[in-house]
Amino acid sequence: MTLPVLKAADFASTQEVRWCPGCGDYSILAQMKKVLPDLGVPREKIVFISGIGCSSRFPYYMNTYGMHSIHGRAPTFATGLKSTRPDLMVWVITGDGDALSIGGNHFIHLLRRNLDVNIVLFNNRIYGLTKGQYSPTSVEGQVTKSTPMGAIDHPINPLSLALGAEATFVARSIDAYVTHLGETLKRAAEHKGTSLVEVYQNCNVFNDGAMAYAQEKGQRADNVIELEHGKPLIFGKDRDKGIRLIGTHLAVVSLKDTAIDDLLIHDERDPNPSLQMMLARMRHPEMPEPIGVLRAVAGVPTYDDQINHQVELAKTQRGIGDLQALVSAGETWVVP
Repeated sequence: MTLPVLKAADFASTQEVRWCPGCGDYSILAQMKKVLPDLGVPREKIVFISGIGCSSRFPYYMNTYGMHSIHGRAPTFATGLKSTRPDLMVWVITGDGDALSIGGNHFIHLLRRNLDVNIVLFNNRIYGLTKGQYSPTSVEGQVTKSTPMGAIDHPINPLSLALGAEATFVARSIDAYVTHLGETLKRAAEHKGTSLVEVYQNCNVFNDGAMAYAQEKGQRADNVIELEHGKPLIFGKDRDKGIRLIGTHLAVVSLKDTAIDDLLIHDERDPNPSLQMMLARMRHPEMPEPIGVLRAVAGVPTYDDQINHQVELAKTQRGIGDLQALVSAGETWVVP
């Protein structure tokens, strides 16, 4: 059967989009709608699952199946759905507060299990829906409604956390860098296993300009380095700076003094995440921050494939189960 050719507009629901004017979420939504038609997956085979937060309105705005679940628990709903319906393409839409605070435990286990789902983490370094409290990714010293004297927590780095959990696909993009964002989402969708895309997203009401260094065209070239597999790490408005591995640490070098052959070559396919972790830990203003795919390791068994293999194996070895026989089996007793 020939599938109908879909366009971006076919993925737009009839719901009014209710984010603040100027919010970076609009860009992520627009790029998702553009990417999905290229994947060739019918709308009835796509599901968006979210938790709680501004980002979690996302399923309402997609003309697909969706579920607005509970705070931090989108990974558990996604695990159940993908395990029982492996034919579906499942997206987890979450934010820095939803995924990394109350949902931190679930987030980590989803990554380590390598369930074949795609996670898009909107990171604006603030709680937007509840009106401006600091989040797990807020910078130290940040003054918010809940930290009037400045945040004293050390922020979580989502990419480092994902690499530490042995995630097989880890990437970062930026809401304002629309072409890059679309390409990154497409690569995540095509990955077999858990994919994580962290998106720097501006909250223009409660944390406006927090990541202007990475989002604004005039600043981005000197503060962000775009990763490309197999290519040297070069950045800067004039493409005159690079990243070199010196001993056990990374350093910014001038291409006037350093040969390109001496620069670090990015390897997203390296199963050892040591260098990928070093890249993830580069932070502005001391170092440029990486965007693009840090890690993309293929061939790792997925959780949903393995659990369904066990189910089929059990059926082959023991036959179709009988629930009543199971309840009545084993050590049972009667309470008089």
